[in-house]
Amino acid sequence: MDKTYQPNAIEQQWYQTWEENGYFKPSGDTEADPYCIMIPPPNVTGSLHMGHGFQESIMDALIRYHRMLGDNTLWQVGTDHAGIATQMVVERLLGAEGVSRHDLGRDKFIEKVWEWKRESGGTITRQLRRLGASPDWSRERFTMDDGFYQAVQEVFIRLYEDGLIYRGKRLVNWDPKLHTAISDLEVLNEEEQGHLWHFRYPLSDGSGHLVVATTRPETMLGDTAVAVHPEDERYRHLIGKTIRLPLAERDIPIIGDDYVDREFGTGCVKITPAHDFNDYEMGQRHNLELINILDADANLNDAVPEKYLGMERFAARKQVVDDLDALGLLEKIEPHTLKVPRGDRSGVVIEPWLTDQWYVKTQPLAEDAIKAVEDGQVNFVPKSYENMYFSWMRDIQDWCISRQLWWGHRIPAWYDDAGNVYVGRSEKEIREKHSLDDDLSLRQDDDVLDTWFSSGLWTFGTLGWPEETPELKAFHPSSVLVTGFDIIFFWVARMMMLTLYFKKEVPFHTVYVHGLVRDNHGQKMSKSKGNVIDPIDLIDGIDLESLVKKRTTGLMRPKDAPKIEKQTRKDFPEGFAPFGTDALRYTYYSLAATGRDIKFDVGRIEGFRNFCNKIWNASRYVLQNCDGQDCAQDGSEDFELSLADRWIISQLQKTEKAVREAMDSYRFDLASQALYDFIWQEYCSWYLELSKPVLWDDSASAAVKKGTRRTLIRVLETTLRLAHPLMPFITEEIWQRVKTLARKSGDTIMLQPYPAPNEHKIDTDAEAAVAWLKEVIEGVRNIRGEMNISPAKKIPLLLRGGSDTDRQLLEQTRNLLTKLASLESITCLKQGEPAPASATALAGDLELLVPMAGLIDVEAESARLKKEIDKLEKELVRVQVKLSNPKFVDKAPAEVVAKEKDKLTEMQSAQMRLKQQLQALDNL
Repeated sequence: MDKTYQPNAIEQQWYQTWEENGYFKPSGDTEADPYCIMIPPPNVTGSLHMGHGFQESIMDALIRYHRMLGDNTLWQVGTDHAGIATQMVVERLLGAEGVSRHDLGRDKFIEKVWEWKRESGGTITRQLRRLGASPDWSRERFTMDDGFYQAVQEVFIRLYEDGLIYRGKRLVNWDPKLHTAISDLEVLNEEEQGHLWHFRYPLSDGSGHLVVATTRPETMLGDTAVAVHPEDERYRHLIGKTIRLPLAERDIPIIGDDYVDREFGTGCVKITPAHDFNDYEMGQRHNLELINILDADANLNDAVPEKYLGMERFAARKQVVDDLDALGLLEKIEPHTLKVPRGDRSGVVIEPWLTDQWYVKTQPLAEDAIKAVEDGQVNFVPKSYENMYFSWMRDIQDWCISRQLWWGHRIPAWYDDAGNVYVGRSEKEIREKHSLDDDLSLRQDDDVLDTWFSSGLWTFGTLGWPEETPELKAFHPSSVLVTGFDIIFFWVARMMMLTLYFKKEVPFHTVYVHGLVRDNHGQKMSKSKGNVIDPIDLIDGIDLESLVKKRTTGLMRPKDAPKIEKQTRKDFPEGFAPFGTDALRYTYYSLAATGRDIKFDVGRIEGFRNFCNKIWNASRYVLQNCDGQDCAQDGSEDFELSLADRWIISQLQKTEKAVREAMDSYRFDLASQALYDFIWQEYCSWYLELSKPVLWDDSASAAVKKGTRRTLIRVLETTLRLAHPLMPFITEEIWQRVKTLARKSGDTIMLQPYPAPNEHKIDTDAEAAVAWLKEVIEGVRNIRGEMNISPAKKIPLLLRGGSDTDRQLLEQTRNLLTKLASLESITCLKQGEPAPASATALAGDLELLVPMAGLIDVEAESARLKKEIDKLEKELVRVQVKLSNPKFVDKAPAEVVAKEKDKLTEMQSAQMRLKQQLQALDNL
């Protein structure tokens, strides 16, 4: 093995080997339990972000784990056609050539999209490979594949024929730039500074006026009522009267509705049912007129007075305010912080807009989906997310499934000139079914289906439905869905509804819900914020200047670039060193506490890169001491296990049990911690050190040496298999070098059996003895540290008190204790026997004494400690003064204040330790 661990030198070559040899495919063993995960299909336009990296790492750990358990394992991979995102990418490329999609026409434009997909649409799948993901690439699907299109078409037609799909005019999120309806998930609601305008609306009878407050003055031209709370004593006597709508010169009613917040603004709310979702609901309750005042570009249409016709919405806002002010109807303007809805792709302000769209009646579908969770057919992990699921499903609204795009599954509906609608698989089928004359003109609907509609069929559509394929029979329902909480409704719930309706079974048995990956400041990662971390940059490394450039390119608000650059230089002054895939993946697992958001700290990945180095160096030690030696792997019994051997074997059984239990309960944080503690603390820090006195002692018997070499190899090989699902690359590389010594056959670690604990190998006596040995050694090391004694200097150790058990354990471990604690002698003091001036520590009831005579210069050490104490006390005073200053405590960010308090606590503890050491010196 190379002296240093270089992940880039091994990772890509191993991945290529795995994929070329077909190791990711299902075993095909019909006797084995099936295990299936469907990848949440990433956008074909996308690139790997931290959320993807986290999610894919979790799925890959589960897949590799179940593959090694012997299950017939399928990880179904694929990508989503991402209607809006893909169309934008291709339109942008055409725009650079001076061509629009309308210049090309629909068919030619679709050809261009497929051309782009073939050439550039595989970025994210290449990056998934770099992450070590092991899906069955031979089965890769795309939501626009011919086979998948057949499933989408079939579902639409059947739902329509069953009366569950209809076309209607309702309010949607309208993107005026992209000219399409979009889902709530594609709307970013972020706080912005705006204004609250207060206008006087005159009562029609001339008896006075009402003051309404609004953040969108231009929409007042579409008002059809003013609402007040029915119990508001200020206004309830006016309910039923009308006001004269300024500028529009229409009389509109004053209505009472419980929705009105009496405390907000003036307690009077203008109602514009065609341009606000809440107003729309109120309009339905009170049978109000719907007046749409905007066109598809969000410019004012002919429903407004001629003066405003064709005006851009924000220009119209200014004009309306000026005109009302001129009429003496503007009472005041207040600064106001509000949530502004912007399209996540276009960046423009989204308008609630009344338009004809296709809808799915979801309430009938939701009933079975709710029941499936109530009955335990589907379980959420953590269970608390069931409440979120139920809340959405029990208040579900009809689902808008049409989008005004060209790229996507075109809606299989045709219209004749009279406006009749015909739904079918093709125009030919429709003509035959409805006996339509050939000369009757039919036009197919121009809209496409929402991408969530097609991805709602993912679990069964990818397996060949509507055909009853062998894969569908073997792997459906799937085992677990791994997803973020933010798409429980948009994707999870819709898969549940559609799968139960068409397959009469659930799509999956478990929904594992993970948190969001946030930046080191706890903020959601977003390109628009410039705080994104690219997982590939962490794997391969990136210099500071390149990182700054990536983070400040493509911002929604370019003016934020200097601030983002400053923050990036502060947070990551060195950029990112190449950490490798295994270190990144292990970081994800360590942070995967069930359901919690992740605050990603790059310092943590540095720690796990060191962990990889530790495993590498430990393996080099094992190979150097075992290669070419008799390691007792031939089945013979001519070896003897030492106390340390029995102890580490026992610890391994407990670790195997803990890791398996954690993996089975989706506690990746606990699995990674159990492995980390065993590998770093028990195997590397202790067992390897305990092996040295045996291997390097010429007086040790051949049988004991063989037993130690056997244990070194066997425990290492088993631990590599135990860690493989979490750290695939380094474990494969080392296992290939260890397998011959361990007498293991097979071409890859990923198809080896996963370790299972053997309770018969748990040795409580060995564990108690080594625990005692460790406590004594650590006690001696603490004395060395406190008294500034070199670890290499041999020192005498006196033992006082303790029990018969302590003395028995001493005799068992005397040789190990002498070597590992670097002792020149060990002496047990008799009861009442005086001890020289010594530094002391305790190991249970046993007192450890190290005589100081001749070991240290008491005067010099005392002076050093006093200097340290003085320095610390000055720093303590500085921090205490800072924390006692109300200006700092009240105005500084909470995390800064908390950091100072933690620093104070740490310094106080250090001060106490130093004073104790000084006291000990004074007593010598």
